[in-house]
Amino acid sequence: MAGHEHLFYPYVMESDWIGGDSAYSSLEEAGSYWFNGMIPNAVLGNNDEILQKTKDFMNYVLEHQGDDGWLGPEANNNRTRYLWGRYPFFFGAIQLLEVFPEYTDPFVSAMYKFVPLANQMLRDGEGLEIWTNTRWEDFVMVLEWLYDYHPEGQEDLLLDTIVRLRASGVPWEEVYKEENFPKIEVDNLENPTGYELSWHGVNFAEGMKALPAMYRVTANQSELDSISHAWDMLFEYHGRPSGMYSCDEYLAGKEATRGTELCTVVETMYSANYLYQVTADAKYIDRAERVAYNALPAELTGDMWHRQYNQQQNQVASKNMTPNPFYVDGPYANVFGLEPYYPCCTVNHPQGFPKFVSHSFLKTVDETALVEVYHGPLTLSTTLGDNTISITSDTTYPFSDSVSLAVDASAPFTYYIRVPDWVVNGTVATNGGAVEAIQASGGLMKVEIPEGKTTLDLVFPAEITTEDRLHNAIAVHRGPLHYAYDITYNTSTIQTLFPAEPRASDLQLDATGAWNYAIDPSTLKFVSDEASGSLPSPIFDSNVPPVYITVQACPIEWDTAGDTFAAPPPENPECIGDAVELKLQPYGVQMSADRKRNQATKLRISEFPVRAHGILKT
Repeated sequence: MAGHEHLFYPYVMESDWIGGDSAYSSLEEAGSYWFNGMIPNAVLGNNDEILQKTKDFMNYVLEHQGDDGWLGPEANNNRTRYLWGRYPFFFGAIQLLEVFPEYTDPFVSAMYKFVPLANQMLRDGEGLEIWTNTRWEDFVMVLEWLYDYHPEGQEDLLLDTIVRLRASGVPWEEVYKEENFPKIEVDNLENPTGYELSWHGVNFAEGMKALPAMYRVTANQSELDSISHAWDMLFEYHGRPSGMYSCDEYLAGKEATRGTELCTVVETMYSANYLYQVTADAKYIDRAERVAYNALPAELTGDMWHRQYNQQQNQVASKNMTPNPFYVDGPYANVFGLEPYYPCCTVNHPQGFPKFVSHSFLKTVDETALVEVYHGPLTLSTTLGDNTISITSDTTYPFSDSVSLAVDASAPFTYYIRVPDWVVNGTVATNGGAVEAIQASGGLMKVEIPEGKTTLDLVFPAEITTEDRLHNAIAVHRGPLHYAYDITYNTSTIQTLFPAEPRASDLQLDATGAWNYAIDPSTLKFVSDEASGSLPSPIFDSNVPPVYITVQACPIEWDTAGDTFAAPPPENPECIGDAVELKLQPYGVQMSADRKRNQATKLRISEFPVRAHGILKT
């Protein structure tokens, strides 16, 4: 879907950011969302067509900058101006000039026309509305980028604008206070801070960048302490086994049928990356990786032509839901389609995987060391000063415990490799030598790489673990993956909004198989059919990943609440039938790209009732 939106989707193809007349709100975020996400897509995918589209977008915006410095569709006209919609454009532009330095001078020049205007607007209380008030941190990050790399003697202007942005928006340090933090779903709660939208899922995800961004200005440790505590509370009270938190628009507690919005998924990943860069606390990237390999693929079909607005941990149907388990979002929100419920996720979700990949390696500030943050089949070519370095990661991770790294460097350097928090007795062998126990500090293993070629063979063993959920239910994990039971289903097409692109249709999924089981956790067994070589594509597809978990189970009385979502898991279930062996697949695997298979964790149970006295075998 993402790679074709410029060909058929009006909010991209006819965006008013590039002279068209299409937008879905006065915030003007559709075009800038798309631009921000598609640049890393185009670069990493070597897609010249999309790359040219992003360049055309950039050129148009810069060439049509307002006489007063304004950037965007409201330039040189009388339309109402809000600051927020510019921020994703700025993020995209910075990515573009990192690849094409010829854009640096035009963009920096444009920004030094825009920033004085924005500063004056903040002084006058203009350009602000409730969404801009929550997302001020994005502009702060852009201003800090200018300060770091292109100050142009304007440091005072940049710092003054940063201070005014903070003063204009949500005081996140107040939202994060223990006494103000919501510890249940917020459906019927009054926000004690008065900033209702601070409990909005996407705003909360974006807002997590605010205090680390301000720490770079204030050097006040309380900024980092506050967000760290808020992060912990967020996942304690609203966390999901997929790695995410619930938010069917607003924070939604821990029930397995409440939703998690796709925009929140990709924004949480990006914020976690930034939090790690500022704090070096590995808890942020451990969770970001879990989200990337579980929650994100779960909300997209295997062929990535359909997406949800909300995903559910226990999802027994994907259709127009009446009654509806979501407090705010509409009954169409868990349908897989082009723009179910609201278009924002259609144009914003493309940033998810590419930015995860682009943040997989980091440089230390002094440019003497590299940090490998995420694991997967990755390659890197970079420089540290005059040192030319290439790294190839040969692995099928997260579907394998083994990661083989081949490093080639023109000079010695320090290489830090992340050791995930779930690893048990990890090992490393250097240049085919003896196997040694991994020694890690702060989640990182330090390796001194000499000039020339070096190989590192890492093994990250993991154990099956269970996570306690509401109603005495449990979730199942091993390593970076969360596991779920597939429910067989039938697929039907509800509608095709744009007949010119029938692949972007809306799909209804109706369960055809039983899902009402209790499991015996003592019988969980991990199975790996891992083979050498590359993984098939798409990998997040039914029965494709080479790993699964088996468990003994039995059918129980467990009904739906309404017709389309499961009731809470029974707390003391009794078997009503013979024992069966269930196969649990990685939570993120999806329907086949050709839509002919009828089994995948598209419909799933991932929070299981537990048979306390075991399952009687027959």
